[in-house]
Formats: sequence, C-alpha cells, structure tokens
Amino acid sequence: MALEQAHDPEQCKAVDTGITRVFQVLGKRWNGPILSVLMDQPTHFANLRRAIPGISERMLSDRLTELGAAGLLVREVDEGPPLRVSYRLTAAGAALEPSLKELGQWAAQHLPGDSPC
Repeated sequence: MALEQAHDPEQCKAVDTGITRVFQVLGKRWNGPILSVLMDQPTHFANLRRAIPGISERMLSDRLTELGAAGLLVREVDEGPPLRVSYRLTAAGAALEPSLKELGQWAAQHLPGDSPC
C-alpha cells in the first residue's frame, strides 16, 4: 500500500515556480536536442529527425507540438510541390540559447560519460 503524503503549502513555497515551469518543458526527453538543432537555423522535419538519432517520427511530432504550444517554436509550411514543413525558434526560443550553451558546458565538465554523438 502506498503511503499518501499530505500536501504542505509551506513546502510549495520552497520550490521555485520558474524552475518548475522550465523543467516541465525542457525536462522532457528530446526537447533539449530539438531546441539545440533549431538554434542554428530553421530546419525541415526530415532534417530534424536525421539530426536526432533515436527519435521516432511520432515522438518528434509530439515534442514539436508541445514546444510550439509553449511558444518556443513556430511551424511553417513551405508550399510545394513537394509540400515541406519547417520549424524555427520564436524570440522566446532563441532567448534560451545562452542558457542551453551554459548547461552544455556544465554537463561536459561535471557529468561523467561520453556523448553518443
């Protein structure tokens, strides 16, 4: 039987709501790599998929939808033929660049293991 924890409003005050909101978006698997790829330039869906090993089309599509709903990227349809969809960062998404680069440098210095890429 699971132990139920009582909600303590004082504990909620100890949690930074900004950090909580950031990690609700950036803490999801694949969101960081997607944003990282888009930092360089707008990218077509197929190129995003190729740039991120291991991500399925469905997962990429789901994450792109979530990032768009969070206001971090915009979906643009390039009229065809062939019809192609590309994604670019919004001003809010582009503003993450210094923070993401800093996190990457921190990871290189403090997290063990080699990157698979």
